[in-house]
Amino acid sequence: MTDTVTADEGRVHRRVGWGPVRHFTERSLVGLLVVAALGLGFGLLLLLVRFHWGPLQDLDRSIAQGLNDLVAPHPPVVTVLKTIADLGGRTIMIWLVTVAVVLLLIRRRTRLAVYLIVTGAGGLLLDPSLKTLVGRLRPVVDVPVATAPGNSFPSGHALGSMVAYGSLLLVFLPAVPPRWRKAAIGLVALIIVLVGVTRISLGVHYLSDVLAGWLLGAAWLVVTAYAFRVWRRETGRRAAPLTEGLEPEAAHDVKPAPDEERLLPHPLAGVAELIVGWVFTFGLLYLVGWTLTNVAAGTAFENADNGVVQWLQTFRTPTLDDISYGWSKAGDTHAITLVSLVFLPLALALWRRWRPVLFVVLALFGELSLFLSSAAAVGRPRPPYEQMDGQMPTSSFPSGHIAATMCLYAAIAVLCFPRVRAWWRWAFVALAVIMPVGVALSRMYRGMHHPTDVLGACLLTACWITLLWWVVKPNEDLAEGNRADAGELTERDAHKDLTEVPAR
Repeated sequence: MTDTVTADEGRVHRRVGWGPVRHFTERSLVGLLVVAALGLGFGLLLLLVRFHWGPLQDLDRSIAQGLNDLVAPHPPVVTVLKTIADLGGRTIMIWLVTVAVVLLLIRRRTRLAVYLIVTGAGGLLLDPSLKTLVGRLRPVVDVPVATAPGNSFPSGHALGSMVAYGSLLLVFLPAVPPRWRKAAIGLVALIIVLVGVTRISLGVHYLSDVLAGWLLGAAWLVVTAYAFRVWRRETGRRAAPLTEGLEPEAAHDVKPAPDEERLLPHPLAGVAELIVGWVFTFGLLYLVGWTLTNVAAGTAFENADNGVVQWLQTFRTPTLDDISYGWSKAGDTHAITLVSLVFLPLALALWRRWRPVLFVVLALFGELSLFLSSAAAVGRPRPPYEQMDGQMPTSSFPSGHIAATMCLYAAIAVLCFPRVRAWWRWAFVALAVIMPVGVALSRMYRGMHHPTDVLGACLLTACWITLLWWVVKPNEDLAEGNRADAGELTERDAHKDLTEVPAR
């Protein structure tokens, strides 16, 4: 096997053919024993389930039915169990791992990103393949409270939560202060255990399914973790204990906000200012909404307000109906949440501070609370025409779809425009205009809002975003040159040697 020499982070290292495998077997005897024990435990369960061993089947069925008898009569308990089980669902875990991978790639920690990708992909492949191989049917209980597709053995939630949360813990453990690491490990273990227990309690898995998922997930996690340790040895780095995480020297880069000393200089004063501002904003919205509902009712102003909606409906065609439906959905809770879940991790990874994230979160939380409070207090009827989206649980003033769209995209524009120097920064301003206009026209076209409801959304956004700008100061870090331009150095970085490995 030919030796190859490569450069890694400014240092020259030697990689020798199958050396990683040899060193893994020579230096990781404890790890091999752990893997062997976990593998034997999983293999034993697999054989017992595959050959329908009577005592195990009886135990599984009795536990499944006993928990069903306890849970089924209490719908609130079922709701709580389903919420906890969602923490082990593919949607949440894939989002968490994807966010972590993007953060690591932006922070130039490629090895850790590759580790998460490989570990997560392996977990995704193991689950369906083994379920197909075993072909075990899911439990049958007297009062089903939940359903799940596919076969039962092993539990995908148990396997996936062990792999996903375990790998995330190993990657981000260096960012946790040493005195809190045991607590962090305990919290992750608790989440994994709770996810597995809920799957049994909901009657979609047997006890042996969950145990098998945990054993297989732990085995895969140990294999990939020790393979990563060998990778480190072959690049000339010390093999740190797993209690320090996979890459202890990456502590600064895996911290979500390593460059932020204090979130807000005077948090209590800020909270008081936000509460006072919220009250005055609500008062303004209530005054305008009450005037439109009670004073302007039956006047020419109301007729003109309704006339705009009636005029827009004259343009209705099947094509425009479909387009308006898409624009309207762009302002609903799911779309706003999706955009936020994409933007916020990127902002945190790029700018290394929580303050921009706090700005967007408060913008959306304030918008939602102001909208719900104002709509309930005003109680304005919707336009007296056909409402294509059916009866809504809230009143017409102000428009929640439009306010949410305006607050989100205005907040994004406020953050991104001064931080990006390229010409395409104007795209953020364009989105802050185009998205609310499209949602507003679609909501009026579909008979859901008056033009004055749009005015209410504009008032809400202007007051609340201005207040947040004054209190939170989301771009305070720009004084230090904190921009989104990849690879750009700030003045305080000019003296640093980027090739040196941080000292421990």
